[in-house]
Amino acid sequence: MHVLHGTVAHYEWGDKEALPDFLGALTNGKPWAELWFGTHPGGPSQVTTTTGTTPLSDVVGNLSFLVKVIAAAEPLSLQTHPTTEQAREGFARENARGIPLDAAQRIYRDASAKPELLIALSRFEAVSGFRDVTETLELFARHNWRDLATRLSRDGIEGFVRFALGQSRHELPTNLPDYAARLAEHYPGSGGVLISLLMHHVVLEAGQALFLDAGNVHSYLSGFGVEVMSSSDNVVRAAFTRKHVDAEEFMRVSNFTPMPPPIVNQARNDDRIEYFAPTRAFGVQRIDGDKRVTVRSTHAAEIVLCVSGGDETLHKGQACLLRHGESLTIDEPASVFRCWG
Repeated sequence: MHVLHGTVAHYEWGDKEALPDFLGALTNGKPWAELWFGTHPGGPSQVTTTTGTTPLSDVVGNLSFLVKVIAAAEPLSLQTHPTTEQAREGFARENARGIPLDAAQRIYRDASAKPELLIALSRFEAVSGFRDVTETLELFARHNWRDLATRLSRDGIEGFVRFALGQSRHELPTNLPDYAARLAEHYPGSGGVLISLLMHHVVLEAGQALFLDAGNVHSYLSGFGVEVMSSSDNVVRAAFTRKHVDAEEFMRVSNFTPMPPPIVNQARNDDRIEYFAPTRAFGVQRIDGDKRVTVRSTHAAEIVLCVSGGDETLHKGQACLLRHGESLTIDEPASVFRCWG
């Protein structure tokens, strides 16, 4: 077993207290947005050795998956992620243009897709995926948004989104749903608010999960949770951010096909919860122990993250690496996630 030292990311939408509390660290006035465990160069983990610390990649090579703890106090960007083919093409294109990997305008920082699973540790709110047009038109009719309804009926979802992103400021309706009104407070006149009206408003309670496949348009609005994803940092942004946006690339990569709310099914088996994310890129299991927790790795490499309780072996806020056949026992009540690629 190797204890991991994760990388903290301080983004402006982060919560100032949730992650410090999770880690048992002092607050410093900064927004603490994400805690990364993995080998991605954007936030590589270190491991403790007998001689100090060394990069996790030196111990296990490059992992195909990435584990994050996310703390959102404000909305994240309206975004989507590419398929593997789109990521490879975009990565090669930006390399050919000579755009540095750490440049602000860089979209494709690696050549991988980024399917991701979000498991709520608290109430977690998001907009994700487009509703059926008929349902949205019924919503528009109830709110008397006649001009928006006419445009959606005429242009469809893709045309409506292109219109919303086509100008820097819109006259937004005054009778917005609460979540959209909060978005409008943060980003007055943003076309992203209009796009959010086409999408599922998803509220997760602790333990529920959301799966975001390539092309799924989404924005996390608030909450604390665990993300497991392919080891990628490819994000195509369109709104709700001061970071680089690329509306044309967003339109090219996004999936405008209506879909049901992407809630993930789960099943409990004794002390274990299985999350049935529709991907082969990674797997996730939660283990809740009233007295003790035992984990045995059945994959080449697993990251085990403790989210509550624990003892000196592994406690809340800590993660470790287990290789195939290695095991971990926590002799106190604890809840942990097993994650593998």
